[in-house]
Amino acid sequence: MKRRTAREKALQALFQTITSEIDTDEAIEHVVEGHEVDDFLYDLVHGVMKYREELDQWISDNLDHWTLARLAKVEKTVLRMAAYEMKYKEDVPTQVAINEAIELAKIFGEEDSGKFVNGVLSKMV
Repeated sequence: MKRRTAREKALQALFQTITSEIDTDEAIEHVVEGHEVDDFLYDLVHGVMKYREELDQWISDNLDHWTLARLAKVEKTVLRMAAYEMKYKEDVPTQVAINEAIELAKIFGEEDSGKFVNGVLSKMV
């Protein structure tokens, strides 16, 4: 599985876990639809859930005129994923994590989500 696809599936699994409060592994199984679970996907989902509070604090510290609670769930989830990659995935260059997050926000978020995510992540660097 390509990493971009793994990120899309991770976003979907995290979104399900957070909105429906279903088990993380169950959400992963649902999004891979019977295919083998990719290691990058698994690590991304479990890493975000494990470090969620820490990631949320880092994101909150870099929001201007916003609170984490006010963010749309898609943008919040994309930011958490990118923050996790930036902080814990040494094999992912920071700029790649940012670019991938922007693309996910454009696909799954609102019209200006990509710009918003770019601004927050750029400040986090």
